[in-house]
Amino acid sequence: MRDKLDTIENRYDELEQLLSDPSVLEKRDEWMKLSKELASISSVVGLYRRLKKVDQEIEEAEEMLSGNEDDEMEEYLKDEVEELRQEKEKIESELKQELLPKDPYDDKNVFIEIRAGTGGEEAALFAADLLKMYSKYAEQKNYKAEIVESHPTDIGGYKVVILGIEGKGAYSRLKFESGVHRVQRIPSTESGGRIHTSAATVAVLPEVEEVDVEINSQDLRVDTFCATGPGGQSVNTTQSAIRITHLPTGLVVSCQDEKSQLQNKEKAMRILRSRLLDKYISEQTAEMAEARKTMVGSGDRSERIRTYNFPQNRVTDHRIGMTLHKLELVLNGDLDEIIEELIANERAELLKETGS
Repeated sequence: MRDKLDTIENRYDELEQLLSDPSVLEKRDEWMKLSKELASISSVVGLYRRLKKVDQEIEEAEEMLSGNEDDEMEEYLKDEVEELRQEKEKIESELKQELLPKDPYDDKNVFIEIRAGTGGEEAALFAADLLKMYSKYAEQKNYKAEIVESHPTDIGGYKVVILGIEGKGAYSRLKFESGVHRVQRIPSTESGGRIHTSAATVAVLPEVEEVDVEINSQDLRVDTFCATGPGGQSVNTTQSAIRITHLPTGLVVSCQDEKSQLQNKEKAMRILRSRLLDKYISEQTAEMAEARKTMVGSGDRSERIRTYNFPQNRVTDHRIGMTLHKLELVLNGDLDEIIEELIANERAELLKETGS
């Protein structure tokens, strides 16, 4: 580990010099790239430098202890060495966590795509519940949330709804939500009072910049059409809705929630970039995910990840075997307890894989 830390520290010093170089300061994109790299390793370097200082303090205290003949001073020095060793152990543990492989998209904004699955109208109503849950969670974290695209049903549900969430680290908190969410309750549409099981699928996609995913305009087919559903006269009578087809992959994105065709196109392109990235990542990591099979799961949207049981006021995350009896709170955005456990589990799995 020390060799790796030495390399990181040397790179940190190199970056500090580069960022003060006038020729680099003139190139804004390069300066921004180097600044991000410096920020990404600053906490590791800070911990490593503290570790080296603690090592030196331990060495000095042990030297004083070996040459000491005063009983009172000896007791003091022994206590100091013990405290320093405990601090060293703590720093080393923190460094192991910091050196775990980082998801390059953790700091990104996200699109949460919720689709009604099995269960008809009840599944569409459950999709609306999930939309509310993630909107409330975003509010608690001071993230900005907006509906980017929606296909509502007549009774207040959604066939499909896409929620955009902006906030630093949004993807790192919400990426574990991808998968099948199952609900067990008596539907409002059920006259017999029987408990039904319905489902909705959730896909969490990091929002990426144009530089992250290159799209050739010649690979796109852009169609315009009149928006449908609520939205006022101007929305429903003008060709403001956009449908973009990425010809090489067959991916289709439509957007009609804005009155302006340009705004709808911009939103559709944002979603398309994220879906393309998701497709590329899925293809590249399919074999690795199969071999790895962590408890958190691969994030595959066909995988059942959570059950919301209304009669028993129970939420169960099947990946980590966690059950909470506070369904109403969870559906009102109180997700941190589950998310923290999922993050801790992922880190534990990574520590196993890296042999730390």
